[in-house]
Amino acid sequence: MRHQPINSITIENIRLVGFIFLLGAFLGGCVHEPIEGRLTPEQAAARADKSASIHTELAGEYYHRGQYRVALEEVNEALKSSANYAPAFSMLGLIYMALNEDDKAHSYFDRALRSEPGNSEIRNNYGWFLCERYPDQMDRAVDHFMAALKDPLYETRHVAYANAGLCELKRNNFSKAALYFRESLSLQPVYRPALVGLIEMDFKEGKIAAARSKLAQFMQAYQPTARSLWLGIQIEQASGNARAADSYRFQLQKNYPNSRETKAIREGGF
Repeated sequence: MRHQPINSITIENIRLVGFIFLLGAFLGGCVHEPIEGRLTPEQAAARADKSASIHTELAGEYYHRGQYRVALEEVNEALKSSANYAPAFSMLGLIYMALNEDDKAHSYFDRALRSEPGNSEIRNNYGWFLCERYPDQMDRAVDHFMAALKDPLYETRHVAYANAGLCELKRNNFSKAALYFRESLSLQPVYRPALVGLIEMDFKEGKIAAARSKLAQFMQAYQPTARSLWLGIQIEQASGNARAADSYRFQLQKNYPNSRETKAIREGGF
């Protein structure tokens, strides 16, 4: 019998079940612990933050699956546990950003950063929001990434470097973009946004054949991202290969129906 490979959806399901189990174990364990009135204020605060953290992590899983309504419900549960939990506000920013409600997203990112100005993940998320939505605030966006990178305990530095590279690429600052992408890949050699960023840089510099070749290699080695498929459409159109562009377009709409790139196609772009 031929076995089907484990795809990303299967892996996400496993991770999601793990989070639900963790949440159930945490909440179930509360039954056997001292009642709230017997906890010290420090213990009560720690328990509230733990509950908020679990709900926020679970919200993140739903967010990455595009299930924004359920993600919002989980964030609301987090804030019931801890009303000023900054990562929950940051997650709300990401969700409303995905829903194209930028005023709400901006408000929640700002609130998260005011609550925890030293939180590197919040700075990274806020920087990405500014980079994506406000072309006139690219300097401020990159400043947030650089502030996150100054934190020696920040665990996903490769993400902030890649985000900084994408922002610099948007304003055609190729030398800085290349530097940031390579810094990202030095930390995580198979980080797809950085790999695609370097290919996109070739394309924007007019190196169409090189970009086309590198993208083909990327597609053979890694699971395509929405951005890589979007880039494929542009490269093939520039190469005059309408059939290949249509193939990328079909894959993008099929695999990433809720992405900004697919929305752009539906609105008449490419």
